Amino acid sequence: MEIKMAELPVAELVSLFKEKRRLFELFSQSVANEFLSCPELNTGVPTPIHTVRARLKDENHLADKIKRKRAGGRVINAENLFSEITDFAGLRILHLHQAQFKLIFDFIEDKVKSKQWRLLEKPIAYTWDPESVEYFKNFKIRTSLKPSYYTSVHFLLAPANRFDGTCCEVQVRTLFEEIWGEIDHSINYPLPTAQMASVEQLRVLSKLVSTGSRLADAIFKVHENR
Repeated sequence: MEIKMAELPVAELVSLFKEKRRLFELFSQSVANEFLSCPELNTGVPTPIHTVRARLKDENHLADKIKRKRAGGRVINAENLFSEITDFAGLRILHLHQAQFKLIFDFIEDKVKSKQWRLLEKPIAYTWDPESVEYFKNFKIRTSLKPSYYTSVHFLLAPANRFDGTCCEVQVRTLFEEIWGEIDHSINYPLPTAQMASVEQLRVLSKLVSTGSRLADAIFKVHENR
């Protein structure tokens, strides 16, 4: 009997990623190096970029993700694996306060305009804060609200001259948002917690994080205008 593409064993789909793993690794390393070698992003006090963190998708986590998507009704097969799942390689660009985001955004935009990188989709800012929604409108970045109150800006970058699915998800967030993300990841990944108290506490923490980011912005504005 012919096996439908959607019924391909998960292990075979994971093998497809293993075959291309090195391409994802090389591209994400090259993107990280571009961020780390840019003088405008790595000089001054404080530097616009505080930390660059990189990771490749764990194969066991990929298998779990395919199973979850299939359980939710999504068809994941050999033809659409690299379009349905796009976080095989990821970078996290951390900065100290929100005003620094503009420099990082401008850097990415310049790389895209100069055809070094290609955006596979329009960037998206996950935020629950109405003031942040207005802030990201200045960059014509669409916003979205996640029930978890997750906050970060996502860019999906690909090499300008490759069309084989190789890409790198770049998440840009403040250090305050990183603290929330690390705590949320510990509790909600790979499966979200069912404890409502934890959900509510994480939402409260998200609001404290937003307050911290704004206060950091205000501190530097006062300092720069002294």
